[in-house]
Amino acid sequence: MKSHARLILFMLACGTVWAQQGNGSTPEKTHGPRPEMLVSTQWLADHLSDPHLVLVHVAGSPADYHAQHIPGARHLPTDKFVDSKPPGTELLPPEQLKKNLEEIGISDDSRVVFYADWDPMATRLFFTLDYLGRAEHAALLDGGMEQWVLEKRPVSTEDPKIAPGHLNITVHPEVVAQMDSMTKLVSGDAASTGVAIIDSRPLKRYRSGHLAGAAPIFWETALVSPEKPVLRPPQELKKMLADRGVTPGKRIISYCEVGWQASYTYFLARYLGFDAAMYDGSYNEWNTAKQPVVRGDSAR
Repeated sequence: MKSHARLILFMLACGTVWAQQGNGSTPEKTHGPRPEMLVSTQWLADHLSDPHLVLVHVAGSPADYHAQHIPGARHLPTDKFVDSKPPGTELLPPEQLKKNLEEIGISDDSRVVFYADWDPMATRLFFTLDYLGRAEHAALLDGGMEQWVLEKRPVSTEDPKIAPGHLNITVHPEVVAQMDSMTKLVSGDAASTGVAIIDSRPLKRYRSGHLAGAAPIFWETALVSPEKPVLRPPQELKKMLADRGVTPGKRIISYCEVGWQASYTYFLARYLGFDAAMYDGSYNEWNTAKQPVVRGDSAR
């Protein structure tokens, strides 16, 4: 009974209601901010010992992880959920993703909190979990490792003991935009179909060539500042999108160079309650295929 009560309190503290899972859950369609998708460093510090917490440090190499990580975090190398072969990045096969996530202890009843030294590496994991129907129980650490260290919180160099998890998945291909659908969108008027295409790269890269109709929103502009790398308040984020023509009810499709920075925009869209997809092949695939691009500040 005590264990059951502790689990209920933990779920309430996360600010979300967990549904019975069966074979996986469909990404929930929401129409407002979803605060449960973001946790503060203080929240994490208070919940590090919770039994259902799975804290994931996303890093490209074991050396980065072993240099320092948050106590109890387990390492997830990027090649365990991304196939980075040219021309762009791609999701690994669903069953391989399931196996790799189970290996670091993720189960159906896990509360997954993820972070990285570079936020798009962490949000790429969120995109992957959403693709698998498992993102409803996942949250980004606001400010990531950088904010944790800035606050002089404890770090570790040790590997935690990990018990393998058991995960049911339901694949949602609709969150992955393919090049054929993008060609149709850019050849017409995406806005008239209720779609907003967002280029998540720095403005310099946008000006050097972008998909027709895309609006530039560099992912880092969603943060308060380089010195305070936490997400801006929801109302500021909504205004930032509205200033680019992204209003409630629209579906956001993000892209970048190879599918990393765009995952942050994807996370942002879902956090604010928008329907969203990500063009995984992104600009590298588009350019390699010699598809037309627009140069300069104009969307078209």
